[in-house]
Amino acid sequence: MTLRKNNDTVGNRAADTFIRWMERLEQWGYVTAGLSFLMLGMGVFAHGWYDFFASVRVNTLQASFMLINNLLLVIILLELFSTVVHFLKTHVISLEPFLSVVIVASIRHILMAEAYKVAQPESLFGVQHGRYLFDVGVNTAIIVALVFAVFLYRKTTNPWLREDKVETGV
Repeated sequence: MTLRKNNDTVGNRAADTFIRWMERLEQWGYVTAGLSFLMLGMGVFAHGWYDFFASVRVNTLQASFMLINNLLLVIILLELFSTVVHFLKTHVISLEPFLSVVIVASIRHILMAEAYKVAQPESLFGVQHGRYLFDVGVNTAIIVALVFAVFLYRKTTNPWLREDKVETGV
């Protein structure tokens, strides 16, 4: 019996060591993903401003739309970076940052559709205009639904926003 118990202990130690090693690899995976989001955000930021200054004299409106597009992409990348940092600190993944990313992505998509419409005025008529309106309508509905989802999420996770909170008499 003693031999079997020692064998189990050795097996448990090996399994524990393997699990710790895998957890460290997971941490390094999150660290490298987070740093990648940060570096990509910085690169997109610098590239966006470079492109803006290079093309602002040729077409100010298009240059402005492209800068806004790039800055919204930077916001998305930084939100993903902060989500990774939050996970590394707490080991908890929150839903709210992902909802925020999708909201910003939908706003970005609407702005790019508008930029395309402004850049190509012939698209104001016919089938392309109908597709544009449908696309903007769907993205607007997505934004409204996700803002409502953020409100519900915050209401369920923040006790001060709940109606059933206990009265403290203060």
